[in-house]
Amino acid sequence: MQSLLKGVMLLVLGMMTLGSFAQKTVGLDNWYNHETKPVTGKIFHYTWDDTQNSGFSQLGDLFKTKGASLKTIATRADAKSLAGIGLYIIVDPDTTTENPKPNYILKDDIAAITKWVKNGGVLLILANDKPNCEFTHLNLLAKEFGMHFNPVTLNPVTGKQYDMAAEINLPNHPLFKGVKKIYMKEVSSITVSGSAKAVLTDNNQAYIAETSFGKGFVLAVGDPWLYNEYIDHTMLPADFENLKAANNLTEFLLSKVR
Repeated sequence: MQSLLKGVMLLVLGMMTLGSFAQKTVGLDNWYNHETKPVTGKIFHYTWDDTQNSGFSQLGDLFKTKGASLKTIATRADAKSLAGIGLYIIVDPDTTTENPKPNYILKDDIAAITKWVKNGGVLLILANDKPNCEFTHLNLLAKEFGMHFNPVTLNPVTGKQYDMAAEINLPNHPLFKGVKKIYMKEVSSITVSGSAKAVLTDNNQAYIAETSFGKGFVLAVGDPWLYNEYIDHTMLPADFENLKAANNLTEFLLSKVR
C-alpha cells in the first residue's frame, strides 16, 4: 500500500506539469561517481536505475513525469558527452574508499563543463559530507562558479532523531514553494564568492547555493539530498516535505534549461 501511495504521489506531482519540459534531457554522471557492489560488480548508488534506498530512481521519475528524458553519462565530461544535455548532474564524486581507482574531475573536464554552462547548460552539483566525498577535484570545478564545498559534517543524526537534520527556516525561493520542513542529513557547507549566493543557510552556514554563469546556471547542494531513502516517507516522518521539495527542484531546474 505504501509503495502504491508513493507511486501515486509521484504521478500526481509530475502530471501538474506534464509535457512542459518535453525534449529536455537530464544527464546524470556515472563517471566521477562510479561505485560497484563488491560481490556482483553491479553499478549502484545515485543512479537512475537504482531503485533501492541508495538510488535516484524516484527523482528520475519526477523528471520523466514532466516530459524530460533521462540519460546516464558514463564517460568524462567533454563536448561529445554533454552534447544534447540540458541539465547535467554531478553527485558525490568517489573517494578511494568507494572506488579504488576514482575518476577525478580533471583540468580538461572542468574546461568542458565550464564552457558548456557558459553556453547555456544547467549544472546541479550534489556533494556530500566530509568522509563521503572527494572534495579536492570537485572544488576545482566549483571554484569556476564562485563556490567551495567545505569538508565538514553538519546536521548529524543519532538513531531516529530525524529532527536533528530538520531545516524549517526556509527562504522565499522556488525550491521551497509550499514547503515548511525538509530533511538534510550530514551535509557539507558551501562558501560563496563573486556572483554566487547562498540559497539555504543554517547558523550562517550555506547548504545550498546558486549562480548564473554566462547563459547558464549552477545550483550546488552540500548533500545528495533527494535520493530514494529521503525523498518520501519510507523512512521519514510525515511532516517532512522532501518529496514536495524534489518536485520543486525538478521543475525549477528544467525551467532554467533553454
